Amino acid sequence: MSSQRRSYETGHRPKFMVVIDKTPECARAVHFASRRVVRTGASMLMLAIVDPPDNFEWLGVGEAMIEEASEEAKKLLEAAAREARSAAGVEPEQVIRVGVRAEEIIKLIHEDEDVSFLVLAAGSGKEGPGPLVSTLAGKAASTFPVPIVIVPGTLTDEEIDALAG
Repeated sequence: MSSQRRSYETGHRPKFMVVIDKTPECARAVHFASRRVVRTGASMLMLAIVDPPDNFEWLGVGEAMIEEASEEAKKLLEAAAREARSAAGVEPEQVIRVGVRAEEIIKLIHEDEDVSFLVLAAGSGKEGPGPLVSTLAGKAASTFPVPIVIVPGTLTDEEIDALAG
């Protein structure tokens, strides 16, 4: 990968990539990214990641489990896309990947050089911001080829609108 993202070249639009999951805070990240997309003239990519099953491949169950989890991920993506449409009239690209979360995020960023920002939701519960945010905000953050935007799950729509412009 080159040292400069393709999104900075003439004719390419930057993308905000939002990782979609089952957490209630995820809607905050979608709302923020939607507002920034409109404000900056960018586009939006939503990524849902299906965890691979452990030790079920030999029974043929692994494939069925992945298919079932992929259907659930598709529903999550569509709900998030409705939020993006409602928040700012944005029609996001939707992608489902199977694998380890951090690895799949990095792979997609490397494959799609228009991705310019990674947007994550931070959990607001006692258990902390969430494992993905904790992992990426630590040592891994310095290895990412794009900025990571972490949206606190406690922000209201009005606060996000004011911050996102």
